[in-house]
Amino acid sequence: MSDLLNFTLREMTECSSVLRNLGAGAASMEETATRIVRYLYDHLRDPQTGQRSCALVRCYKTHPFGELDAGLQDFARALLGDHPESPTMSCLTLLATVGDRPEWNSRATSRRHKAIPLPSESVITQFPMISQLVNQFGLEVSALLKPDPALMVDIAQKTYNVFYVPEAAGSPYIPAQEDFVKPLGIASALGFGGLLPCGSLFAIILFAKTHIPHETAELFRTLALSAKIALLPFVGAAVFGEPGGRSSA
Repeated sequence: MSDLLNFTLREMTECSSVLRNLGAGAASMEETATRIVRYLYDHLRDPQTGQRSCALVRCYKTHPFGELDAGLQDFARALLGDHPESPTMSCLTLLATVGDRPEWNSRATSRRHKAIPLPSESVITQFPMISQLVNQFGLEVSALLKPDPALMVDIAQKTYNVFYVPEAAGSPYIPAQEDFVKPLGIASALGFGGLLPCGSLFAIILFAKTHIPHETAELFRTLALSAKIALLPFVGAAVFGEPGGRSSA
């Protein structure tokens, strides 16, 4: 059990060791991501009450529109509006989810954010959380929209910053204030991740019911590498369990 409010270097090291091994025996990237979010959801707790610190933990991955299943393509298409679709268009796709509400424990039953199309930079700015995540990670939007594997080797080795919203209440980067932040008592949000060698972005986002100090947020930068190590075996292999999409990263 680890405390987000007083997350120590020792706890970071222990958590990092667990995360990097969570892909062992998994059949897909989705299964590994599910293990990661479940571990964080169960492991991060208030030491006084034993209650979970997070209301929701999710893992997202950018994935080509043409490699999503029909259901996810329909979901993304409904958000496109007048923008034309293309098989190579990146979609920020929900890969794994776990949380306090029953519908948050399967990406199939999640109602929002299953597959967000990213056809252009202007569209990304319409999603404040995504825009800020990309900005705080230190990424170029172009790397997200049209990833070039030939240029990804050096970029994928980079250590990325964290997505950090210390005060979720009233934040423009957490837009669902009335039906999420307030009723669930979301205090802070914290995300970590990076780019896979194929150019896909992955991001693990924690929505916490306790305030997360800056010192804790900084320690989570190291966890990004451990999560990446767990996900790497599935680049170019099985990404989704069925249903979801075809086997490609």
